[in-house]
Amino acid sequence: MIRTLIIEDEPAVRKEIEFLVSQEEELNFLGAAASVKDALVLIRATNPELVLMDIQLTDGTAFDILEQLNEIKFKIIFITAYNHFAIKAIKYGSLDYLLKPLDENELKQAVEKMVLQRTDLALQDQKLQFIRSNHQPSERTMESRIVLTTQESLQVIQLKDIVYCQSEGGYTWFFLANGDKILISKPLKFYDELLPEDCFLRPHQSYLVNIMYVDKYLKVGDLILKDKTEIPVSTRRKDHIVQRIMTIN
Repeated sequence: MIRTLIIEDEPAVRKEIEFLVSQEEELNFLGAAASVKDALVLIRATNPELVLMDIQLTDGTAFDILEQLNEIKFKIIFITAYNHFAIKAIKYGSLDYLLKPLDENELKQAVEKMVLQRTDLALQDQKLQFIRSNHQPSERTMESRIVLTTQESLQVIQLKDIVYCQSEGGYTWFFLANGDKILISKPLKFYDELLPEDCFLRPHQSYLVNIMYVDKYLKVGDLILKDKTEIPVSTRRKDHIVQRIMTIN
């Protein structure tokens, strides 16, 4: 059984998570903490294999806990509220998280993905290093970076290097300025919500375009990019796209 801790400062939420953990046959619940200070004591005393960790605590954040540990030998499932400032940093770092209130099926899926499939701790550490330097609230610009995770690699790229994204079922192709393309197992909607709206256009349900690479708009209903790629513009999005292009500096 997987030795499991819960770090959560809201008593009702903590009790709910404890119940859900108790329903998972693979998990062995060791204890819970409600603060950064208590979490550090508990982690060092129990040597857990998995920690369900709320991002915002009364005396700090989950990142404060991680920064005070010499080595992270356990797997992490972050817990957050939808509007929490750190949620985009976690998405940019390509780490999984659970939203409050927790759903039993989502917890089960997260456990299977991160633990039963033997998530690589070294890979997790690389993602955490990225998030540690990007979790503070800040305006996303073209200089911001994002982590794209495939079956073969973990790639950090700047937003300015993304030319456009294209949907393929539940997957998304990233087309980069250097000519590379990367297939990610997340839908385009995920990146439409994640990438900054002032930097990217959604001209069509199947495309997301970096505004830096727009060359011109053809009134027949196409965007022409600087590399001559033609991107269709849906009829219902035409007026919005024209307005956005008119405001490009």
